[in-house]
Amino acid sequence: MFKVHTLNKIAACGLNLFSKDSYGFVDAITDADAVILRSADMHEMDFATMPALKSVARAGAGVNNIPIPKCSEKGIVVFNTPGANANAVAELVLLGMLASARPIINGTAWAKTLKGNGEEVPKMVEKGKAQFVGPELKGKTLGIIGLGAIGAIVANDCAALGMNIIGYDPFLSEEGAKRLPSGIKIVKDLKDIYAVADYITLHIPQTPETKNTIKAETIAQMKDGVRVMNFARGGLVNSADMIAALESGKVAGYVTDFGDDALLGCEKAIVLPHLGASTPEAEDNCAVMAVRQTIDFLEHGNIVNSVNFPKCTLADGKAAQRLTITALNNADFAAQVARAVPGITAIASQTRGDISYAIVEVSAPVDANSIKVDGLVKVRVV
Repeated sequence: MFKVHTLNKIAACGLNLFSKDSYGFVDAITDADAVILRSADMHEMDFATMPALKSVARAGAGVNNIPIPKCSEKGIVVFNTPGANANAVAELVLLGMLASARPIINGTAWAKTLKGNGEEVPKMVEKGKAQFVGPELKGKTLGIIGLGAIGAIVANDCAALGMNIIGYDPFLSEEGAKRLPSGIKIVKDLKDIYAVADYITLHIPQTPETKNTIKAETIAQMKDGVRVMNFARGGLVNSADMIAALESGKVAGYVTDFGDDALLGCEKAIVLPHLGASTPEAEDNCAVMAVRQTIDFLEHGNIVNSVNFPKCTLADGKAAQRLTITALNNADFAAQVARAVPGITAIASQTRGDISYAIVEVSAPVDANSIKVDGLVKVRVV
């Protein structure tokens, strides 16, 4: 029986997919074969105390709360659920754009101060509403940095609102391009977005290369009065530089789902409490996707939507045994596996970066301890 540990509350529609005959939930992560989590931080955890752990599934897209290198060294597959919460985040981006353009949050707060003025309220509203004027989205130019699942939905929704769409994504696939609206302009340099965009929205992962994508230097390249949306990751925007740009008027509005102490003190920034995926639909979608990927891996060895291991799947055959093999830094991995495992009837082998992974079916049971390849990390009988 596989043992599962959850680090956050996970939607029941996902957890209920675990068969009671094959899976059980445990309170101690040290006993777990698999972990399901949302935003819980695993960086300070000691993976040496988790000898049985085989997979970690993030019910969401971002995985900066998971120590990927540590997991890779231990042969632990890390999954995420790209696209499962895309619509929820995209809708919040639209809300952010509207809230940054039309000061409805301040307007609502102001209207509440009129309580107690009785019949004078309508007159006071008409007299004071001019301070909450803001522009429409229609006809404005939106620059989208990152055209994955969320960026594509934002592009289509905003195109439908009559906006001009310009996008940047050096990793845009042919399939991904098909999801974009007609008329979108794809550029190869972020400067081409900064120079023309009235609104900019970020939909890229946070990596050492993308950290501080928006900073003083790039803000200086933007149009005066630009409005910036960050519903991806907080570190993509340098908060100090953004605050300075807001105070100077260079940036007319900044909306983020990732607050920090400095931003919370800036009246011109709209800071939301990480609500991007906080819809029942998104939570359900992420949970179901995370659990299904975990089950497919534990029971069949198949890997889809991993952030550290290669995609690798093998259809079930009528073999006597199925094994998975993981190795690091092995340039001759597939050939070595073929020589090391007797009686192979089917094999799938893939490499991603330093990690090589194979699913092997054999005609007769094999002693997993007898399999030797360079850089071997783990052999598992499925």
